Amino acid sequence: MDKSEIYQQTLKHFLEPIWTLMEDEAVSEILVNGPKMIYAERGGKLTLTGREFEDNAALMSAVRNIAEFVDRRVDIDNHSMDARLPDGSRVHVIIPPASSGGAHVSIRRFKKSTFDLQSLIEWGSLTAMAAEFLELCVVLHKNTIISGGTGTGKTSMLNALSTAIPEHERIIVIEDSAELQLNQPHTVYLEAQQPQPNGRGAVTIRDLFVDSLRMRPDRIVMGEIRQGEALDLIQSMISGHAGSLTTVHANTPADALIRLETLCLMAGMSIPVYVVRRQVASAAHIVLQLARLDDGSRRVVAISEIMGMDKDQNYVVKPIFEFKAKGRDEEKRILGRLEWSENKPSFISEIEEHGFQDRVKLCAPLFEG
Repeated sequence: MDKSEIYQQTLKHFLEPIWTLMEDEAVSEILVNGPKMIYAERGGKLTLTGREFEDNAALMSAVRNIAEFVDRRVDIDNHSMDARLPDGSRVHVIIPPASSGGAHVSIRRFKKSTFDLQSLIEWGSLTAMAAEFLELCVVLHKNTIISGGTGTGKTSMLNALSTAIPEHERIIVIEDSAELQLNQPHTVYLEAQQPQPNGRGAVTIRDLFVDSLRMRPDRIVMGEIRQGEALDLIQSMISGHAGSLTTVHANTPADALIRLETLCLMAGMSIPVYVVRRQVASAAHIVLQLARLDDGSRRVVAISEIMGMDKDQNYVVKPIFEFKAKGRDEEKRILGRLEWSENKPSFISEIEEHGFQDRVKLCAPLFEG
């Protein structure tokens, strides 16, 4: 029995109160708020499970077991920890005294991606017309930002959108924690590394981004922009590496651009704000906005083209598709669909220039005239 199998059996022992949740494919997140309050998310809804650890000591034993396997420390000098379980699930832990009521454990379940844009059409998240438009944006190498709040499905959408990338391209995937699973054969995965207990061995997203530019990428896919790596990605977008895909935490397309701008300023370089804003406005072509509605459903609520800046130096966001709600059904689920705004994208001529006329079918009205 190798180390991974031994760890799996030990982990099952220590996580016995929540192990059936770990094996439940319908559970997307498990939130442990101390030993006696455990929530699970299914279908976008959090519910109290009624499951419990025996006491704080039992919960801390599980936490320390996870930490030992990933060669990290969680103690008085290290109040929190990020880790990944053997199935790929992400775990964040914070312990007392930084957390009251015992250790808090958040487990984001790993689910192997088996769907594409067609799957999103079948689930009602996208229309066929919008999906075809997004495929065209990808093959035309439009830099695309997937924006949304926590738990809106940004990573799943990035996985689905990536299926439109041509198979002959060399793709470099950069992530803080490995989640993406692209189908293209020529894909290289790079993953950031936390420092070891001795403080050595850290590899940041920015380190990996510098490496990626030396690896002859046709396309760079960054799982999520969180810090100063935003500046690296934005500058690469405007200097020859078009067609990048990434995600960012924001609630509207305009907020996504402002968020990118703010993260660029965290890079530690002395660049005027107006220069950063101009670079963001030039680099970002498409923002795909996701939201989790109050019925628990995850929807694409807007697909917008970024048209640079106006005379007042504000971002110009042109909606191409917008979600229109149309009431609720008998089970209180929100009814509605993503509808064309009748705005046309600015890159109509590129369809013919690249010989993609045969790809334009359902969204032909967007590219006429």
